[in-house]
Amino acid sequence: MNRKAIGRDTGLTVRMFLTMFLLAALYLAFVFVLVRAGVGIIVVALIAGGLLVVQYYLSDTLVLASVGARVVTAQEQPQLHAIVGKLAATADLPMPRVAVVDSNIPNAFATGRNPRHAVVAVTSALLQRLPPQELEAVLGHELTHVKNRDMAVITVASFFATVAAFLVQQFMFWGIFDEEDSRSNYTWLIYLASILVWLISYFLINALSRYREYAADRGSAILTGSPSQLESALTRISGQMERIPNRDLRQAERLNAFYIIPAVSRQSLMELFSTHPSLEHRLAQLQRIERQMEGV
Repeated sequence: MNRKAIGRDTGLTVRMFLTMFLLAALYLAFVFVLVRAGVGIIVVALIAGGLLVVQYYLSDTLVLASVGARVVTAQEQPQLHAIVGKLAATADLPMPRVAVVDSNIPNAFATGRNPRHAVVAVTSALLQRLPPQELEAVLGHELTHVKNRDMAVITVASFFATVAAFLVQQFMFWGIFDEEDSRSNYTWLIYLASILVWLISYFLINALSRYREYAADRGSAILTGSPSQLESALTRISGQMERIPNRDLRQAERLNAFYIIPAVSRQSLMELFSTHPSLEHRLAQLQRIERQMEGV
């Protein structure tokens, strides 16, 4: 298989660029509405920006703590460290920290603001249920997220969505809709604009997340030279997910944007508004890449 035969996915790149462009246009329109309405945009931006800065710089600590992940040494997990080290060297990345989550849900994720502060985590169930080649393919996916700085991209992309959500929460909390207030029309305008921006951002950011999952799948295929191993791993993880109790899946859903396969309970609306592409579409892309590698 010829890894170098796989060039840039132009269609995927264009879709990601278009999504970022639409987000930028939406946020510029939102800023215009806020300024025209006389909102103290600087104060709001400072508050929301402060929250995002904390999220950005402490993302690895917050995510690991939220799932009870434990950073492990090479002595504790020699095989896991060896696979991550080999893939990091192939991808020209610094060796990330490696963590394990004690969970019956087979999954993996990467976090950290940049490659020098990255953490790659796997669950105990994933270690138990995947053979080494499939585990390598999953870790290649996660290291591609690190290589592409996906945490930073999503954090920046969600900035004004956070501002909009903050404004909506403040309006609801303080109950500032006073019909006798001369600013009432502006208040309603800001409130409606905030809701609209948050909703549209939600769909655009999820679309961006889905595109980045495609890119990470592609990166894994190129790093390992074996798209079929990732196909097998994704199929195996998805099949195992169907056997997990709904209660456990609901507890894990808050981190779905990080996982290689989302933990989605059967009754959840997240099936309709997913951060990930469908398994069928991901497998189809990997099969196309495999045919390209084989020169078919």
